[in-house]
Amino acid sequence: MSQATFDKINSMTEDVVIDVSHLTKDYGKGRGIFDISFKIPKGKVFGYCGTNGAGKTTTLRHIMGFLKPDSGQVRVNGIDPWKNGEIIKPHIGYLPGEIAFPPLESGTAFLRSQAEMIHLTDMSKAERIINALQLDPTATLRRMSKGMKQKTAIVAAFMHSPDIYLLDEPTTGLDPLMREAFIELLEEEKARGVTVLMSNHMFDELDETCDYVGFIKEGRIIDIVDMEEIRHRPFREFQIGFKNRAEFAEAFQNPPCEILRREEDLMNVFIRVNADNANKVIAEIKKYELRQVSEIKYTLQRYFMESVGGKEND
Repeated sequence: MSQATFDKINSMTEDVVIDVSHLTKDYGKGRGIFDISFKIPKGKVFGYCGTNGAGKTTTLRHIMGFLKPDSGQVRVNGIDPWKNGEIIKPHIGYLPGEIAFPPLESGTAFLRSQAEMIHLTDMSKAERIINALQLDPTATLRRMSKGMKQKTAIVAAFMHSPDIYLLDEPTTGLDPLMREAFIELLEEEKARGVTVLMSNHMFDELDETCDYVGFIKEGRIIDIVDMEEIRHRPFREFQIGFKNRAEFAEAFQNPPCEILRREEDLMNVFIRVNADNANKVIAEIKKYELRQVSEIKYTLQRYFMESVGGKEND
């Protein structure tokens, strides 16, 4: 799956907004990014997954034009951000991984200063996001918690409705409820047709929002997955729990599906069924007295553990 996705994403030519080609920044002693290549089409969300220090932030800073590559190149809407950053920055909503505010008194003062810089006069969207994130922007900047600072930075990145978002670990410091509010905000923006590069190490958030996910380790992309292949697999898996041991022994003697495993003590059977035939198979099974029938969803985390994680262990 990964090779086909690599070929697909690197062969894209139409409507490519972000084009990273053989990007390298070597800080020495194995630190940096090396031969990074990927493309993000217009309207797509690309998740960038890796541990701290893997190279996610370095990649995003190159796309913003903050760093000059040692080799390779970056293009945003066909423009080199290092040479012509002033052209593309107004079109980008940037959320840095390390937030450092200027010496202003309050979050409100910061947001106003940001609005003035980008010539934004309508603050209605900022107010809507402030309410959704339950933020008090009048609080003193230097006394804000990590979560409050993160919320303030999110408002600054989103309030001018840019065409492109570069989000570096956007939900850091947010509680679960506010993470859900952020996901809803991102889904709204995605419906608007924006292009997003989002670094994140939380599989569930990437699962919900992304069209593609690239895994980076020690400065190198080790896999790219098309999330359509995760969400729409040709088969489905179920856990079937029986109440009656005689029925447990009788069932699946001539199975219309693949038996993944049986748990004799718990009277559970795990099956894999062709997606087109799943409802029929489950209907037949329900003639028995069952304790449970639950679908086992295939997730990005499971894909990682079975493919990427397996390769790493090998």
